[in-house]
Amino acid sequence: MTGMPKYNRILLKLGGESLSGEEGFGIDPKRATWIAEIIKRVKQLGVEVAVVIGAGNLWRGQIGIEAGMERATADYMGMIATVMNAMALQDALERQGIGTRVQTAIEMRAVAEPYIRLRAIRHLEKGRVVILGGGTGNPYFTTDSAAALRGMEINADVLIKATKVDGVYDTDPKVDPNAQRHDHMTFMDALNKRVKVLDSTAISLAMDNHLPVIVLDLWEEDAVVRAVLGEKVGTMIS
Repeated sequence: MTGMPKYNRILLKLGGESLSGEEGFGIDPKRATWIAEIIKRVKQLGVEVAVVIGAGNLWRGQIGIEAGMERATADYMGMIATVMNAMALQDALERQGIGTRVQTAIEMRAVAEPYIRLRAIRHLEKGRVVILGGGTGNPYFTTDSAAALRGMEINADVLIKATKVDGVYDTDPKVDPNAQRHDHMTFMDALNKRVKVLDSTAISLAMDNHLPVIVLDLWEEDAVVRAVLGEKVGTMIS
């Protein structure tokens, strides 16, 4: 696909499950390669790409909390798991010939740079993909909130939440066959309706700082590329 991109710099938010195999757990190198190919197509449009990735394929903090684990401990474990996903994606991107840097909110100097805002921006300007691991570095915040925060810090034009649903619906499409998808909704609508695809902290951060959000289906062919080109894909929250 060719054309003039609508956005110069994007923050792509991926769930950890995007890297998992058929079992929905672990890291499948083939999946990492497939995502790297999507990012490569976006890069070929001349767009700067930063990525925040979750850790649901390796660790779900809720499981630990339900077993009596401290919330902060469970969250830190999740943050560390995001770095494993970031490294897997970095490897896949580098094998596609795309310069990539992993930066982490929790210092792990042996495997990644510490997150430094201006350095991240410099990498983007030099054409590198920057994968931002470790969430916000704080417990009690999701990787969605980390994506909104980092998106604002690096002056992204849009936050693209690439998930397994093709947008925001008025009811659960898995339960209700008549569920209607929203092409567009305001941040306030998203907060009031308590949309499941993004947590309220992330929506509030994006709203307060005028960062538009697109929710789309990662598995839909060329969905991310089409969104970057300004086509109507998924749901725009702005």
